[in-house]
Amino acid sequence: MAYRWKSNLTERDVTPQSVYLNRRALLGGVAGLGLAGLAGQGRAQDGELVPNSWEDITTYNNFYEFGTGKGDPVKNAGQMTTSPWTVTIDGLVDRPGDYAFEDIMSRMTVEERIYRFRCVEAWSMVIPWNGFELSDLLEMAGVKSAAKYVAFETLYRPEEMPGVRFPVLDWPYVEGLRLDEALHPLTIMATGIYGRDLPNQNGAPLRLVVPWKYGFKSIKSVVRITLTDTQPPTSWNKSAPREYGFYSNVNPEVDHPRWSQATERRVGGGLFARNEPTLMMNGYAEEVASLYTGMDLAENF
Repeated sequence: MAYRWKSNLTERDVTPQSVYLNRRALLGGVAGLGLAGLAGQGRAQDGELVPNSWEDITTYNNFYEFGTGKGDPVKNAGQMTTSPWTVTIDGLVDRPGDYAFEDIMSRMTVEERIYRFRCVEAWSMVIPWNGFELSDLLEMAGVKSAAKYVAFETLYRPEEMPGVRFPVLDWPYVEGLRLDEALHPLTIMATGIYGRDLPNQNGAPLRLVVPWKYGFKSIKSVVRITLTDTQPPTSWNKSAPREYGFYSNVNPEVDHPRWSQATERRVGGGLFARNEPTLMMNGYAEEVASLYTGMDLAENF
């Protein structure tokens, strides 16, 4: 059953009518797709959000393995081989092993989740993901009682990823969540957008989506998931710990050292798009704030 949460985002907040109609035709042919039809709580101040199109979502990306420009991933990611694809699940699990993507998908229930997406660079989108809850994948592997964190690793294939030839980050890209964050029903592994397979530049064939955190936490093209009892390293925290914390929850009250996080620019709004107020935890505070009870959110940024 699809996870239900409060929302006033609608499909018109995601896409114009021409794409919407095409999307409905596409969804009709996707086996096993359950439509959640809902999105995170919160609203734009003017009550109206600028639609995000397929083109917005698939051509404006951060995926440094294919270059640091927003248009580099769509130009360069086509050379990445995504089939066959295997995800290694290891560490503190009952059934460690190499899981073929097709075998994973045969056991998962795919839903649509319309989520806000907020980049740490202060731009945002609304994206209709298709995917399954990460908790279902972890249950399949069997989480041992000693596990406290989940670590993730992106594909590292220099012959197909021109960006890794440069030491922008310490490759391969790695990320992590606390176990309770990973098990929260809002946390999903995305496999598609608009009912279509996830494009390479968006993290095909399998990426993490954690909608209340800045986008860099939602690691792309995952090849390894490790359950551990210690907090795992994360790429941006290793690169610049003063600027990027482990938690990286969207928080308009905690600025990046080099810019404000109080507002965001909605991609797709055109040259004169105005900034909109950023919502605490990207609009999902009612659902996830309890995970951080008693924590100093400025210190644990």
